[in-house]
Amino acid sequence: MEDDRYLPTMLSPKSVLITGSNRGIGLEFVRQFLKFADPPKYIFASCRLPEKASELTEIAKTSPCVHVIKLDVADHSSIKNAKAVVASVVEDNGINLLINNAGTYRADADIYNVSWEEMRRNFDVNAIGPLMISQTFLPLLKQAAGRKKDEVMSCNKAAIINISSDFGSITENFGRLYPYRASKAAQNMITSCLSIDLKADGILCTAVHPGWVKTDMGGPNAKISTEESVSGVFAILRKLQGEEESGKYYDSTSGKVFGW
Repeated sequence: MEDDRYLPTMLSPKSVLITGSNRGIGLEFVRQFLKFADPPKYIFASCRLPEKASELTEIAKTSPCVHVIKLDVADHSSIKNAKAVVASVVEDNGINLLINNAGTYRADADIYNVSWEEMRRNFDVNAIGPLMISQTFLPLLKQAAGRKKDEVMSCNKAAIINISSDFGSITENFGRLYPYRASKAAQNMITSCLSIDLKADGILCTAVHPGWVKTDMGGPNAKISTEESVSGVFAILRKLQGEEESGKYYDSTSGKVFGW
């Protein structure tokens, strides 16, 4: 008889934290979570400057489950302060799903003009920031996992999803874009390490490429909308069931696993 713990489930985490929620894919994550038949009880939509996040603020005014919080992914004290705010709301229930979405990108950084400063900035935001956020919020993820210790790994139990990029793939590399490629490759390694180190805690960790998206970062010539991108990411998150799905690198536009 098939073990019903392994059957596909709805994506229905009770608590979610999303970084970079003021625009683009991050803002669309908030919008689409709110459309769920069973939306999260808590959606922590974080961004660096909440006072300038007008669209996000308007959503929060009519959606009590949305909590707009200040979080600069490149500032350790900001991350710690955000964790204290989240912990005060969820108490001992913890966080089910952490989506490290915030990122930075510069299109013209080739071997002739790449700088120390740009390399450091990309690593701070795209690699070190997600690692430090994962470390800081780990106690809340462990709390959530502990409350569902008999369930298999999933985004409903406890998971870290790092929004990566195909530009971080070494096997798919075609050169240039040194700061972004190198920092996303580092983020991918961090994801792999987290998947190994947090396996015993029942916390799933996976990287997802959201596609080339029409945002401020992706530009107007990108292939897909934020709605299409987030729908594709959610399709991946729904099928992440069990230990074998942790430590993967998915392309949300095709549903296939990328080569690291």
